[in-house]
Parts: sequence; structure tokens; C-alpha cells
Amino acid sequence: MDFFHVLIVLLESTIRVSVPLVFAALAGLFTERAGVFDISLEGKMLGAAFAAGAAAAVSQSVWVGLAAAVLVSVLLSLVHGYASITQRGNQIVSGVAINFIVAGATVILGEAWFRQGGRTPALVEGARFQIVNFPGADAIRDVPVLGPIYADLLSGHFLLTYVAFAMVPISWWILFRTRFGLRLRAVGENPGAVDTAGISVIWLRYRAVICCGILCGFAGAYLSLAMTAGFVKGMTAGKGYIALAALIFAKWRPVNVMFACLLFGFLDALAIRLQGAPLPLIGRVPVQLMQALPYILTVVLLAGFIGKAIPPKAGGVPYVKER
Repeated sequence: MDFFHVLIVLLESTIRVSVPLVFAALAGLFTERAGVFDISLEGKMLGAAFAAGAAAAVSQSVWVGLAAAVLVSVLLSLVHGYASITQRGNQIVSGVAINFIVAGATVILGEAWFRQGGRTPALVEGARFQIVNFPGADAIRDVPVLGPIYADLLSGHFLLTYVAFAMVPISWWILFRTRFGLRLRAVGENPGAVDTAGISVIWLRYRAVICCGILCGFAGAYLSLAMTAGFVKGMTAGKGYIALAALIFAKWRPVNVMFACLLFGFLDALAIRLQGAPLPLIGRVPVQLMQALPYILTVVLLAGFIGKAIPPKAGGVPYVKER
């Protein structure tokens, strides 16, 4: 296989593994722009993945699975919102608690319901998303350069893949070109001024966490209904934390978020590609080291190359209405 085809395969894998990161990072973008730090992206993704796998296995419908994923993720977001917005609790503690609870609950419920060691049954064709092939993809596959780009890189992905990347300009438009987006960003910077203008800070922040729940639901559904054929315990494997790192790395801007997620996805795809492969002057690298590579480089990038990332001024601070 020549270099060009290896590159196409690597980029296709990059897109595939970046999808849940894009969804989750955009989800965190809405909440953090509204002043609510959400470290529970991991837990919401995992809960959504389990709900999607379980509902699709029982109903044999991919759409029921997707709806269940969004519903569970939104409910978890509302729990986080109630703890951090209504009760003015510590947002980090609330997020960590959700992550731990979901990690345990998915295994317990999976074992109780399906008796497969915390897994859900393997999904049949109608219960999971299928590959979307563009018109003429097979016909031009053998055309030099353009054929592989169109047939393998642009075509041949799941529906949620295209939804994820479509959400990038949609999120940008919502945040920077709509009244709701203006108010959302304002409540993350100066909630007192928003309240003085007669706009409910609490309701705006709840709307932000609901948006977060919907997008995390899509991320979880992608994992169990598209990327794999069912739920496996711990299948998020830290993707929620990497999405959070990508969000900070991108300095809370939607387009930058997409490129940051693609970067982390590329590192993940590269690590998968290099597992067991001999490297010049090094030889075979242990599989465990290659699996840890994306996480190591995440820390390196955040520590050494991010520059000064300034979060929203009111981020993480519960709003107390002035009397």
C-alpha cells in the first residue's frame, strides 16, 4: 500500500474516532460559555451509550436507541444543573459524582438486565446505524487521487458523522449570530448584567445544560449504535475528558474545537495504526505505550502549547441574585 492510500486510511480513521469528541466538546462549549463547568461529559456519554445500546437491543430500532440516549443524557444534565445552578453546589464535585455513578450504574444495570458481563446484546442491522455511501462513490473509487478522497474519505461514514461536523457551523451560528447565543455568552461573562436586563440567568443556564445533554446523547449513541454494535462497559475510555481538553485547547471557539478534536482523533488513529509496527531505530513499541500516546500528548499539548486560555469570567461560579 503506497503512502497516499495509507494517508487516506489514517485520515478516515481520524474522522471516525473524532466524532464523539466533536459532539462532546461542542456540548461542553454550550455549558461553559454559559458559566457552568461540566466535567461530567464522560458520564453523560457513557450513560447515553448504555441507554442507546439497551434500548436498541430491546426495540430493534436504531431511532429508539438514539432517543433513549438523548433522554438519559439530558436527564443527567438536568441533575448536574440542579446541583450546580439551583442548589449552587460545586460544579466540579457534581460532575465527578455523575461520572462515578454512571460508571457503576451502567455495569450493574447491564449485568442485571442482559447477563452478559455488563454488555448489551450485539445489535442486528436494523438496530444500528449503517454506512452512508455517496452517489457514484464506487464508480470513481479507482480514479487517481480524487477517487479515494471522495469514495473513502468523504463518503462511507455513518449518519451521525455528518451530523457532528454539521453541528460545528450550526453551533457557531447559534453562539455568535443569535440573540440566544449573545445572552448565553453574556451570562458566562457577567450574569449580574444579564439579570439586571430582566433576563433569567437560571433559565439560560438550564437551556445550556439541556443543549449539552442533547449533544452528549448523540456522542454516546454514536459509540454504541455506529462505532460498535452495542454497549461495552467503560467504552468511552476517557473520551469525555479528552473532549474537555480539546475545548480548552480550542479556547472555547466552535471551529477551533473541531480542529482540536481532529488533532486528538489523529493521535488516537495514529496510535492504533502503529500498534505492533516496528519503528525505525526503535523497533517494536509496546502496545500499552501506543495506547497511552493520545493521553500523553493531550497533557503535553495542554501544558506546553496551549498558551493562555482564558475561560468565561463567571465560569464555575454559582449566581446569587442580588437583593
